[in-house]
Amino acid sequence: MEAVQTIALMMGTAWASGINLYATILVLGWMGSTGQVDLPPALEVLTDPGVMFAAGLMYCVEFFADKTPGVDTGWDAIHTFIRIPAGAIMAAGAAEGLDVGPAAELVALLLGGALSATSHATKAGTRVLINTSPEPVTNWTASIAEDLAVIGGLWASLNHPYFFLAALLVFLILVAWLLPK
Repeated sequence: MEAVQTIALMMGTAWASGINLYATILVLGWMGSTGQVDLPPALEVLTDPGVMFAAGLMYCVEFFADKTPGVDTGWDAIHTFIRIPAGAIMAAGAAEGLDVGPAAELVALLLGGALSATSHATKAGTRVLINTSPEPVTNWTASIAEDLAVIGGLWASLNHPYFFLAALLVFLILVAWLLPK
């Protein structure tokens, strides 16, 4: 894996984990186990059938929890303590593909945690705003859009790393612009 692909994988896993950790694990595990992508050694565990089964089961739970107003807010609150560290750990694991030593892995861990926190806070904050709407369609639409964004974002990070990194930069600029408002 070349450096740009590895950086895109690091940032892609961190960003996606902040939105939907279980979909991230499932997509990376499936792509790795079917040979569509060569995962760095630290992420090869995601291809284990047991890991993929557990991630798939939790994805099913999240799929329904995420579509129920109120429940999704509680789910996001609990997952603040799960998604962010997992995104940081997976980013550090992806950094093994660079083979530049433990300092780079620590940098990836820190940046991955910050990116996971950013995408998680954006998702959770947006969902709290959406929950003020009395109709249920908005909640379902947002949830499905998030799932599709995770799948598409991971696919782009693995297949079109420059495009993904540019889109990620746009996302971060938008978050920085909207945050103070």
